[in-house]
Order: sequence, then structure tokens, then C-alpha cells
Amino acid sequence: MNLAISLALGPLGGLYGIAMRARRALYRSGQLQAHELGVPVISVGNLTTGGTGKTPLVEWIANELAQMERRVCVLTRGYGRRSSGTRVIVSDGNEILSDANRSGDEPLLLAERLKGLAAVICDADRVSAAHWAVENFKSDVFVLDDGFQHLRVARDLNILTIDATNPWGNGKLLPAGILREPLAELTRAECIVITRADDPNSTAQLQREIAARSKDSPVFCSRMRLSGLRPIQKEVRSLVTTEEIKASPVAAFCGVGNPESFFSQLRRGRYQLGHTEVFRDHHIYTQGDIDRVVRESVTRGAQVLLTTAKDEVKLRSLKFELPCYAADITIEIEDQQNFRALIRKAIQDKS
Repeated sequence: MNLAISLALGPLGGLYGIAMRARRALYRSGQLQAHELGVPVISVGNLTTGGTGKTPLVEWIANELAQMERRVCVLTRGYGRRSSGTRVIVSDGNEILSDANRSGDEPLLLAERLKGLAAVICDADRVSAAHWAVENFKSDVFVLDDGFQHLRVARDLNILTIDATNPWGNGKLLPAGILREPLAELTRAECIVITRADDPNSTAQLQREIAARSKDSPVFCSRMRLSGLRPIQKEVRSLVTTEEIKASPVAAFCGVGNPESFFSQLRRGRYQLGHTEVFRDHHIYTQGDIDRVVRESVTRGAQVLLTTAKDEVKLRSLKFELPCYAADITIEIEDQQNFRALIRKAIQDKS
């Protein structure tokens, strides 16, 4: 966002800030109620719009809880889905029960990655969805996806993710900037996870900024890692290796909150990235979109297309004239032992 637009939108950001502050005051005074779900709740969220890497963290936490032999359910609103306003059972923990159109891209990705480990439900009314899950799935722990601003649900561990590559944007509230809430609300976090902490210098500076603004909450650093490539077209399976793809000129496209992070990840992985194309976050692709990406990529000499796993769930019905692969990304958390202990304590204290 350029400076002129940011200045023009500044007054709207002020109004947005007043509305958010009034809402928080209503919850703090008890005039609006934070509902107890009766079982442990771990919330993962952020202070900003765009991708901070919270979806891989939600997956990591849900997987850890499943290893503790808990009946896990991920509650999410499901941004970008066509079924907005209705409840969608994306997964019952064993079977996938929805598609990307009905559930949205991130919920379906989570459901597939957590198959056999956790149920996933999309519902704007997460209190009602939780009660339904307890009754029907016997869920005994919830992971609240994108829950930092969802004050209606009481939580036992409030985790805030902060992207080291762009922690605060221009420091202004929506719509003048990317902040959903003022930085003072860092004090609500009981645990902070810095994501994409690849640069030691910028990460150290961010840690100092967090320490100056937050209470004595534990801060963990994490990094995103490419864990492999999956062909989107079934007929491409096993025809080439990752090293062969790295030896070829490639193009990459995505519709995620932080596209530059994805492209940087590919470059650090030694992919010869000659062309990139960005779509809006949660973009629903058409065949025309893909045909245009292929034409431009071929013009730039690309022999292979790469995209994100989040985009892949919306591309399965489309045709590609170039081989196209989805890059799976996992999160690596420093000091996993203490982070795992924090999660365990939160659910044991409630049980």
C-alpha cells in the first residue's frame, strides 16, 4: 500500500480502531460473554491480515494433541468458502466430507493433512460448532484457527503468530494498514510464535520489540521448510525427481497472504525461478487463469510450474499444459520441548 492511499484511509483506520476497542471493552467488562466450551481450547491467531504461517502451526499443534491421544477438533471460520453462513463438516477425523468450494482452501488442506488425527469444522458460530462436535464426535480438545480476535470463545492457551518478514506492515490499522488490532494487544497473548525467522538480525530486532510491548509471555521462533513436491496431474507421478526439477527453469504462482515468502522459499531451495505470478488470497481459479499462467511461463522459458499446497486443493479439476507441482511446507519450531510442554500444561490444567 503506497503512502498516499495509506494517508487517505487513515481516518477509517481510526474509526475501525474505536470499534475494536469498544468491542474488547464489552468483553472485559462482562457485558459480552466469552463462552467456556467445557474442554481445553488452544487458540492460534495473529494481529495482522495476510499469511503469517498460522495454518502450518495449527496442523503441528493438532498433530501433537492427537499424539497425546486426545480427540481433536479444529474450529475455523473458513475464509473464501462459497458456503459462508452455514456449518460445514470438512472432516470427521477419519473421512473428508467436503470440497474446497464448500469449506475453503485452508480448512480442506488441514482436513487432508490431519486425516485420521483431527476433525475440522467450518462455522462462523464456533461456540455452537464446538458443542455439536462434543456431542457428535466426542471432541475433548479444540484448536481455534485464526482465533485471536474471536473473543466469544474462552481459551486455555492464547497463541499469537508474528511474521518476522513483515510483523506490523506500516504500523497502521485496517484499512490504512494490515493491523487488525493495535500493538498494545500483544499483552493478550500467552505465547508468541515468530514465524519465518530465517534472518537472525531481523528476528533479534523483532524479539526486542515484542519484549518491549508484551507481558512476560514465552516467545518461540519457527521456520518454514519445503518438505516435498506433489504432482497435481496424476499422469505426472514419479516421472521426474525433485533434483531434476531443480535443474530445470520453473515458474511459480500462488494466491496466498504472503506470496513473496513462498517465492523466497523456492529460491532458498535452489529452484531456478524465472517467472512468478500472484493472485489474491483465497483466489478461486478458472481454466482461463491457468492457461494464461502457462502461456506466460512458457514465454519465459519455464518447463515446470510450482504452486502452494493451499492452492493445489482448488486446482485438481483444471488442465495444465506444463507439469505442475504443489510444494508442501511444514513448520519447524525451535525449543520444541518447551513449546510442547506449554501445550500439555494448558490441556492438563483444564482436564
